[in-house]
This record gives sequence, structure tokens and C-alpha cells, in this order.
Amino acid sequence: MNEPNNLSLEQQFKLKVIKQRIVHLSLQESQKYLYLNLEYMLVKDNIIKFLIRNKKM
Repeated sequence: MNEPNNLSLEQQFKLKVIKQRIVHLSLQESQKYLYLNLEYMLVKDNIIKFLIRNKKM
């Protein structure tokens, strides 16, 4: 990774695989998938915040 905002090669590959899978989903399936992903992102944010708050130096 050259820049902090760039995706690694592995992340780019995962993104491409997901894109190929979701292109065939119905609208309802896409909405469910989006909702679940947003929920997972929020949980991940909470975990990161927890780890930062409880970091021992």
C-alpha cells in the first residue's frame, strides 16, 4: 500500500469478487446485503473505539 487511503491488492481482489456476486442480486437482496454491511461497519467502528479507549500505554 503506497497511500493510507488506497486499497491493498488483497482488498481490491475481495472488492472485485463481491462486486461480481452482487451484480446478480435482486433489489430486495441488495438492500438486505447493504443493511448487513452497514451494520457490520458500525460494529467494527464500535470495536475500534473500544480498543482505543481501553488502550494501555
